Amino acid sequence: MALLDWAILIAYFVVIVGLSIWIGRRQRSGTDYFLGGKRIRSGLIAGSLAANQVSAISLVGAPAFVALSAGGGLRWLQYEFAVPLAMIGIIFLIAPLYRRLTGATIYEYAEKRFGLSVRLALSAIFMFSRGLAGGVMLYTSALVLAVALQMPLGLTLLIIGIVAIIYTTIGGITADIYSDAIQLLVLWAGTILALLVALSLVGGFEAAAASVHPDRMVTIDLIHHGFGDGHHYSLWPMLIGGFFLYMSYYGCDQSQAQRLMSSPSARSTRNSLLINGLIRFPVVLSYCLLGLLLAVFVSSNPEWVSTRSIENPNNLIPAFIIDFLPPGAAGLMMAGIFAATMSSIDSAINSLSAVTMSDFVARFRKDIDVNHPRFLLWSRLTTLIWGGFCVASAFLFSQTTETVIELVNKIGSAFYGPILAVFLAGALLKRANSTGALTGLSAGLAANVALWIHAPGVSWLWWNPVGFAITFSASWVISFVTSAPSEESVKWMLKFAETGTNHVFAAWLVDFRTWLLVAAFIITIGISALLGNLK
Repeated sequence: MALLDWAILIAYFVVIVGLSIWIGRRQRSGTDYFLGGKRIRSGLIAGSLAANQVSAISLVGAPAFVALSAGGGLRWLQYEFAVPLAMIGIIFLIAPLYRRLTGATIYEYAEKRFGLSVRLALSAIFMFSRGLAGGVMLYTSALVLAVALQMPLGLTLLIIGIVAIIYTTIGGITADIYSDAIQLLVLWAGTILALLVALSLVGGFEAAAASVHPDRMVTIDLIHHGFGDGHHYSLWPMLIGGFFLYMSYYGCDQSQAQRLMSSPSARSTRNSLLINGLIRFPVVLSYCLLGLLLAVFVSSNPEWVSTRSIENPNNLIPAFIIDFLPPGAAGLMMAGIFAATMSSIDSAINSLSAVTMSDFVARFRKDIDVNHPRFLLWSRLTTLIWGGFCVASAFLFSQTTETVIELVNKIGSAFYGPILAVFLAGALLKRANSTGALTGLSAGLAANVALWIHAPGVSWLWWNPVGFAITFSASWVISFVTSAPSEESVKWMLKFAETGTNHVFAAWLVDFRTWLLVAAFIITIGISALLGNLK
């Protein structure tokens, strides 16, 4: 990189770390550290939600999928169709569940509704899956910077991991959310710059659309189903599977729900989900269009592909940034990726620390729970431990040849459906009890693992609804043949389900957020269909 690029990168890093230190010095309790004192505005939370899903992984993985992956192309846009619909479901079915909670984790709800055993089971599953996903995030960013800095991947990963752990330990959720919002703007700006450069290299978008392989211009695949036909990214698995994935990710994953719990009111929570549902598609569209242009560039420049080892899809974006972006623009992209690393790892490790402290340590060490300075100290020590775990798992994932965006979603999809089913069983089924929830959770997870190992032809997106259906059904059946839940636990159902009224449907229809998100769903499909017709 040029000297200007290094200057931008260093300046941006100093600003982000300085922000973290400034915010960290104001923290006095676990509520400040994990929930920002429940004072964070909806716009910032929405930006943070979008940034965590549209981050360094997306910058590397989405264009690589569009440009190089077998069965790839613009069909990745179908993955966004479910986002607005999932936001509607979370607003009315999930978010109300944890507005009544007093602690820092959403798994407190599981204890209120089902008992301690279900809470600890969900917490343990989250810690395992999010710890692995944190490793993927760290590996992705190390991959980009290793190419840029011309350093060995292992050494780069270790350096970034150490810096990320330091930053994460200091920051807390407030610094995480602020840095996420900044990172989203920087990454999007960098992507637009890369788009402009790629356009100039391939002779414009019309020329690119005319010369790219027709299969990569397919945006909506109505023909295939993903059940063993080898087409993992057709409409139905991406729409239906994506709906369950996003419902669980944004509503039942601590790393995201913790942000929603940081808002001051239920209205603010709903607005955060609305904004997130509206801004995701434009950002992802820019990533995918960049990948389409790079598909054309790669096909017409085989010597560059050979020189830069682009046979590995994960090397495409970092190599393009270094070789073709002008001084300053490359530094901006690297700054955004570095910030994305810090904020994404902060998100994972802060939420892991919150679950460890609230669901395990504080429960068994009451002396820590009532001592705010000591609780804060232990929270930061726990963050250090989880940071080390993420670094170790990053070294493991550095051996993979899959595009990272597929890998991280596979990890999540193995767990998301069953976890969502437990929450909704508690919210909607009056008879649901602890035995049913645990049995259903075990059955759903076992089914998804079996699909992963023995049915590779089934799209991983189908794991989400399959795991959900098996968990929800098993929970319902087992709960009916075992003892009824206590009257106190039933009070933690959604009110309309507990009382048998249907006023919730009227609430859906009169809420302006519902119609804005429905409009976003229709517009997203319309834009995708128009792009597909350009081929």
